[in-house]
Amino acid sequence: MGKKVLLGMSGGVDSSVSAILLKKQGYEVIGATMKLWTGDTKIDKEKNEKTIKDAKAVCDKLGIKHYVFDAQKEFEECVINNFVSQYQNAETPNPCIECNKYIKFGYFYNKAKELNCDYIATGHYARIEYSKKYNQYVLRKSKEEKKDQSYFLYTIPKERLGSIIFPLQDYNSKEEIRLIAKENNLEVAEKKDSQEICFIPDNCYQNFLEGKMENKNRIGNIISKTGEILGKHNGLINYTVGQRKGIGVSYKEPLYVIELKIKTNELVVGTEQELYSNKLVANNINWQIDFEENEIECLAKIRYRAKEAKAKIFKENDKVLVEFETPQRAITKGQSVVFYDTDGVVLGGGKIL
Repeated sequence: MGKKVLLGMSGGVDSSVSAILLKKQGYEVIGATMKLWTGDTKIDKEKNEKTIKDAKAVCDKLGIKHYVFDAQKEFEECVINNFVSQYQNAETPNPCIECNKYIKFGYFYNKAKELNCDYIATGHYARIEYSKKYNQYVLRKSKEEKKDQSYFLYTIPKERLGSIIFPLQDYNSKEEIRLIAKENNLEVAEKKDSQEICFIPDNCYQNFLEGKMENKNRIGNIISKTGEILGKHNGLINYTVGQRKGIGVSYKEPLYVIELKIKTNELVVGTEQELYSNKLVANNINWQIDFEENEIECLAKIRYRAKEAKAKIFKENDKVLVEFETPQRAITKGQSVVFYDTDGVVLGGGKIL
C-alpha cells in the first residue's frame, strides 16, 4: 500500500475527483468531511447533512474510509468570531483565508497526524512543487488561471508545503474535472460550485451579523475628504471601500466610499479618482520564501479578483510597506495583499491595515 493521505471532502466534484486521482497514483486515501457550521434554519441543516452524505457516497463508491470531524467550535472561534470582529473594526474580512489558515491547513493537518497520514490533500486549484531556485517546496498559481486559489493559501506555513497535495494542480479546466467524474459515474459530476460564504448562504452578511454586534447600525455622518458633511449613513457595516450604489447622497459627480472611520463613526466618500493609492501597509505577514533583503521587487495582488501589479516591498519590523508602480483602486482594510514572483510563486502575504 502506498503512503497514506487524508483528503478533505466537501461533497463537491473537485474533492471527489481528487480522491479518484490520488487512488490512481497509488496512495492509501482516507476521506474526511469537516462539520464547520450547521446554521440556524432547517435548510442550512439539510444542506450540511447533504454535504456529508454526498462525500460519504463517493468514498463508499471508491472503497475508501470516510470520517466526519466536528470542527464547529474551532470554526466559530477562528473564523466566525474574526469575521464579526473585523466588521466591528470597520474592516472587510476574508473568511476563506482565515478558514484555510486555522481549519483546513491547521486543524485538519493535525487530524492527519493523529491518523498517521503522510500527507493531507484538498481540491484547491493551486500548485505545490519543489523549487531549485528557492531550494524548498513552493506554492504556485494554478494552471487553471480563472480558478486559481493561491491568493487564499498564502497563510500555509512553508514548512508544511511538502506534506500537502493538490491533486488538481496539473489540470487546465473545470470541464476536465467534471469529465473525470462522469467517466467514473459519480453523481456529483454536475453538482454546482458553491459561490457564497459557507456560513452566509443568502449572501447577506448584515443579516448574519444581526444580534452579534453592538451599534452595528449606529447612524453617523457621511463626509468628504475635506470634512464637509454630505449626509447620514445607517451603520458602517453596510458599506465597503469602493462601493458606489446605496450611499444615498446626491452630488455633482458620482461618489464612492473612500474610508470607514470607526473612531468617529464617519463614512468618507469621494470621486473615483480619490479611490486610487500607490501604497499600503500590512501586518500579520506570512513569508513563504525567506528573504534577507529589506527591499523586494514583486507582483502584488490586493484582492482575489484584482490583477497582480508591480510593486516593491519594504520590511518594517513586523509590518511591510508596499509601494505600487501604478496606483491601485480601492485598497481595503482587512483584505489581504499577496506577493508573487514573475513565475507565479507565492512569496508571502499579509493583512492590509
